[in-house]
Amino acid sequence: MGTEQGVANWISQFLFTYHALDPQKTGADTVAYFWGLMTAGGVLGLLLLKLLDSRIVLISFTILAIVSLSAGLFGSAQIALIAFPMVGFFASVMYPIIFSLALNSVEEHHGSFSGILVTGIIGGAIIPLIVGWLGDHFGLKLGMCFLYFTLGYILSIGFWAKPIIVNKTIKLFRKGDDDTISNSVEAIGDGQ
Repeated sequence: MGTEQGVANWISQFLFTYHALDPQKTGADTVAYFWGLMTAGGVLGLLLLKLLDSRIVLISFTILAIVSLSAGLFGSAQIALIAFPMVGFFASVMYPIIFSLALNSVEEHHGSFSGILVTGIIGGAIIPLIVGWLGDHFGLKLGMCFLYFTLGYILSIGFWAKPIIVNKTIKLFRKGDDDTISNSVEAIGDGQ
């Protein structure tokens, strides 16, 4: 949540400060595209979770979010107008996958644990504040670089998460010597 809000809350100001773009028009449009692409990314993420392990989706989308954030922060105005909304697209799957992986890592007390996890949304208030404070003291570009820490932590989850049950995926494979492709549902890592 902090990563999403840390980008979305500061896009307009960043575009004004570093590219002299109108925050009321261009900045607002870019923020709208950020949230629109976040919705589209969520839909794509749901589909990808039927094809790939959730950790692979998390790692892939996080790396692409880091690349997009870098392009937005250090690219030209034209690149930033595309890159910042793409951060939203790639950030869309992070919170639900992390929540799912966390719940799937404990065998009991899911209710109380999910309550603790939901408090993570406080990051949506804290991270933009940190970005703004750093921006006031060191410049907004450096302030937004703080988001690399949050994205780095999210990326690490994809590597060390050990869910009790992995998400079931649809696997396409060749059956026998003929060229027929069929679908089968199997859990990743079940040895087949």
